[in-house]
Amino acid sequence: MEISNTSGRRKTSVARIYMQAGQGNITINGREMKAYFGNELLENIVNQPLAIVEQVGQYDIKVNVRGGGIAAQAEAIRLAISKALVGDNAEVRPALKKEGFLTRDPRMVERKKFGKRKARRSFQFSKR
Repeated sequence: MEISNTSGRRKTSVARIYMQAGQGNITINGREMKAYFGNELLENIVNQPLAIVEQVGQYDIKVNVRGGGIAAQAEAIRLAISKALVGDNAEVRPALKKEGFLTRDPRMVERKKFGKRKARRSFQFSKR
């Protein structure tokens, strides 16, 4: 298999991945995944698409990710890996689609409005 190059997004995070057959090494921004996240839950989020199609440890993945927090980055990486797996083998698409891994989560932070403290929260009202 040649190197497949896909991207995934979540909130303001953008993940670009380069996936090829290998021993299962996942490198994120030049660091090992365990060193980058340091959280088992986020590592599981990244590995979910590979676990569903039972191909954990069969791909080397190099990730460049920027923007957002680490949870949004993990979900952006998950979307990119799912898209790369479908590009490599179209038969895994129904399984990944059923889990919702091929859908870009459109929720974004609502912008702050003028005359308000936050997007919807008003300033505290003082009667006297």
